Amino acid sequence: MAMQKTAAVGIAVAVAGIMMLTSVLALLQSNRTFSNTGSITTVNVGAYQDSGCTQVLSTIDWGNVVPGSSSSRTIYVKNTGNAPISLNMTVNTWNPSNAANYMNLTWNQESTVLNVGNSVATLMVLSVSASVTGITSFSFNATITGTQV
Repeated sequence: MAMQKTAAVGIAVAVAGIMMLTSVLALLQSNRTFSNTGSITTVNVGAYQDSGCTQVLSTIDWGNVVPGSSSSRTIYVKNTGNAPISLNMTVNTWNPSNAANYMNLTWNQESTVLNVGNSVATLMVLSVSASVTGITSFSFNATITGTQV
């Protein structure tokens, strides 16, 4: 009888241990890294890689991004026109199209007024949802527009 109790206790401990291990493993999260790229189009402004505004920017390579994270890049935007402008950015042409459901590009210069010849350091932030699935690479277009004020 004592041996049966010992065996039953041993089985109960083993089952509890397996259940705890399963619970711990369920809490672990797996991530998938994927490559991507993005392009920048400008209207009435210039976009540059450097603060001196000598190296024109046409593409931002975001490198590998991880679901649930964000990545940032600094670019420089310059008023190349002959009147003050207000800055605006739009993002479109996501490929695959459902990438827009999981990713968001923001910046810190929306509605900034930029005088003629002036430039501003601009922080671009690409955020990726932790729930992104089925996307291994993507692309999109961002357009920075300067509207005369």
